[in-house]
Amino acid sequence: MTKSRTFSRQTVELEASARPSRIRRDPAPVEKPKEVRAYPTEQEIWAVVIGVIVFALAITVATVGISNAIN
Repeated sequence: MTKSRTFSRQTVELEASARPSRIRRDPAPVEKPKEVRAYPTEQEIWAVVIGVIVFALAITVATVGISNAIN
């Protein structure tokens, strides 16, 4: 035996003039991303220069140390 369901609330009828969802009707416009440019500061430039010099000195010391150990 199956019982038929009865609902206590009436269904709501939407108006025919109701405005449809804006998301479905008008997608968001595609905006051109702004151009982003990074300009290094003077402190950053000097940090890079000093880092390269220290690295070059470390390679030089390692090369001289290894060549002296071999001879």
